[in-house]
Amino acid sequence: MTTPLLQVRGLNKAYGAVIVADAIDLDVAEGEAIGIIGPNGAGKSTLFNLISGEVSPNSGKILFAGRDVTKTSQSARTHMGMARSYQIPRPFAEMTVYENVLVGSTFGSGGRIERPDVHCAQTLELCGLLGKANRPAGSLTLLERKRLELAKALGCKPHLLMLDEIAGGLTEHEAQELVETIRTIHAQGTTILWIEHVLHALVSVVSRLMVLSFGKKLGEGEPRSVLDSPEVREAYLGIEEAEA
Repeated sequence: MTTPLLQVRGLNKAYGAVIVADAIDLDVAEGEAIGIIGPNGAGKSTLFNLISGEVSPNSGKILFAGRDVTKTSQSARTHMGMARSYQIPRPFAEMTVYENVLVGSTFGSGGRIERPDVHCAQTLELCGLLGKANRPAGSLTLLERKRLELAKALGCKPHLLMLDEIAGGLTEHEAQELVETIRTIHAQGTTILWIEHVLHALVSVVSRLMVLSFGKKLGEGEPRSVLDSPEVREAYLGIEEAEA
């Protein structure tokens, strides 16, 4: 049996009396695309922070590519092949689009990229930003900043790409454009873990959904069956079973 690329086991995190991750288990196979949904405050971004190494768990384990990375730094995890985007884009505003992505290609890949400049150009083309390469990142539109956020993560050449509400705030047409890019990235073999409130965008790419509520895993499985669950509909969609 093939070892999953990412294994989360009994992950717990609390801030005082507030529990934000409650005994979470998750396996992500190489090449898989998994969506994470849940109401605001469910612990979705906290889970990303734990997996990426920005926050340390109180207990539990995180294994990546068969290695225990629970106490490994965020930069070391990035060098190993983890990369993430943020819900609110974080470009280096005074640097060009090209320079923003080159930072990841040069320093975030842990030496796994032989020609960072070539990889950077290829990443910009994939993300629809090659024509904006010499523009200051601070001058971009929201869609372009979202694309740059994606390109910065891809610049590190990740094995696992974690997307945090990357379609949020976009128009229907803009979201669809971005989804097409993400679908292409996944088709090229990149493993994706994706938090998203825009459900139709999410389920058009992922093969499995995990639902969080108050830091606890509420359900997991094929997207349609998960979304049809009365428990999920009540917790996430606000639809009580009797009303449904």
